[in-house]
Formats: sequence, C-alpha cells, structure tokens
Amino acid sequence: MAELKGALIGCGFFAINQMHAWQGVKGAQIVAICDRDPERLKLVGDQFGIERRYGDAAAMFADGGFDFVDIATTVASHRALVEMAASHKIPAICQKPFAKTLSDAKAMVAVCAQTGVPLMVHENFRWQTPIQAVKAVLQSGVIGEAFWGRFSFRSGFDVFSGQPYLAEGERFIIEDLGIHTLDIARFILGDVASLTARTKRINPKINGEDVATILLDHESGATSIVDVSYASRLSTEPFPETLIELDGTKGSIRLSQGYRLEVTGPDGVAISDVSPQLLSWASRPWHNIQESVLAIQQDWADRLADGTETSTSGVDNLKTLALVEAAYDSAASGRTVDIGALLQ
Repeated sequence: MAELKGALIGCGFFAINQMHAWQGVKGAQIVAICDRDPERLKLVGDQFGIERRYGDAAAMFADGGFDFVDIATTVASHRALVEMAASHKIPAICQKPFAKTLSDAKAMVAVCAQTGVPLMVHENFRWQTPIQAVKAVLQSGVIGEAFWGRFSFRSGFDVFSGQPYLAEGERFIIEDLGIHTLDIARFILGDVASLTARTKRINPKINGEDVATILLDHESGATSIVDVSYASRLSTEPFPETLIELDGTKGSIRLSQGYRLEVTGPDGVAISDVSPQLLSWASRPWHNIQESVLAIQQDWADRLADGTETSTSGVDNLKTLALVEAAYDSAASGRTVDIGALLQ
C-alpha cells in the first residue's frame, strides 16, 4: 500500500514532537507544513526538510497533494480548520483541547460524519506505555472487578516557560492537563455518569486554576478520583508521570513514581518496571509523552490504512470533553453534574 502523505498545520512548541514522531511512523510521512509565523515555518521546514510551506491553510488545502492533515494549533482555530478539512474530504487529527465549547466539538464531529471524513483527537496520554500496562493488567482479570481508582498528576514543574499562553487563559489545569487525566480515567474504568469538582488557584501569576480535585461516578459502579496540580512542591519531581491506584474485588494495582507497577492478586505480589522507551529524538523527562505521540500517530496511520476508527475518535472525545465542561460547571456551582445531559 502506498505511503500516506500528511500536512501539518501549526509549527509551535508541541508540534516539534509530532514532526519527530511522524519520521518514525510506518506508512505515513509529512509533505507540507503551515504556520502564520514565517520564522517558525522556516525553523520547522529546515529542521525536517519540508519544502512545501504555507502561511495560509486555505492555500494549502487548495493545492492539495496530501491524504490527511495534523492540526497542531491552539484551540481557537480548531473548528474552522476541522471544517475546512471536512469540506475538502481530508481526514483530520486535531490537537487537544478539541474545541472551545462542547457545542463546537459536536458541530465538528457532525460535519466530519456528514462528509465521511475520519477525525481523531490527539489525546495521547492513554497511549503511554505505563498506562497501557495498567489497562492490560486490569483486563487480565487478576485483580477482579475494579471498584475504586485514583488518577493523579501532581507537580511543581514550570510549564509556563515553554508555553506562556497557558498562564493567560481563565481556564488552565483542567482544560490543559486534567483533560488527559480524565481521559485516562475513562480509558481504564469506563464512561462516567456524574462528577463533582473543586478547583483552586495557588500561583498568583496566572489567571486560571492550577489545582483540581474531581470525584467521578463511573457507569460501571466504580468510583474514582482525578487530582491534578501544578502547585505541588515535592522532594522528587514526578513530572510528567500520571500515578494510578486501582482496587479490585480480588486485588489491587499501583503505578507509582519511577514507572513502578505493583500488582497484588490472589497469588501474591508482582512488581515490574513499565518505563517508556527513550526514543532517539526524545529527552527526559518528556520521553514518556514523546513515545506516546509516536504510538497514537502510528495508530492513526494504521486505522486510515485499514478503514477502522481510532480509539480517540472525535465521537469518543466528546465524552472526555464533556467531563472537562462538567468539572468547570461543578467547581463554579458546587453541585454534582450529570454527564448524560451534556452529551444529548
């Protein structure tokens, strides 16, 4: 089968990881890039040897010559770019957060469905090696049926130096980081019926919340806690690790700092190292995320080739985005929010 040709829109901070990962994806390559900033366009184009460079997405779509588009811009432009891709019948990957509002996200999913265009959200945390390992253990049945979980990402890492715009928005940690952690909770324990959330702003130099604690009631009957913080000063910085605790009817799973996986079952305790691979272009401590970028992009290429849907499709991501909206609603109102009502 011929190699798929892709175009990248947005040459900012995280797009560099995506470009590196595309070089390792089997069956796909990036042939064109687009960014409104000429300096960033030149930097990425020169670094990765991409000759086709555009300052305008419409001009790039008009020229064509690619099989999919990877949208790595900020959220304000996502709906317009996804709709542009759909109008040209070009499959699209969209960076998270998927949309500014749930109604925008629903419209984006609908237009892609109407035109028969595959749509994936670049929700890569569930593709991390340690997260996949937890899921595999749970599916093996060794701890029985999970009835409680905790998904934790607590750090004091300075994320604002590389992405200064994160300090400017009225929303921060749930929209930027909590969306990943909530998606992991869905991936591991299934869809959510309702949630309750509390938020705080500790850092006075930012506009949004930098701490959030969210209680989830899963449709399976399990209960979980998602807690995220960029205001936690710890003796050993865990960034960017997501730590997981699961209790089941026959045992437990603990994914602790340093990628240590401890499984307690009827036959005793098994301890293993589920560290991510350090790719040639990756750097610590980002290598966990960088490896997952390659994994999700490889899955996209594989799914386009075989005509099946990705696990983080636009339709699936509506359920994660609904949790984000519900968390903000709950934090503002102090009430528990029903998720089903948001998805209608």
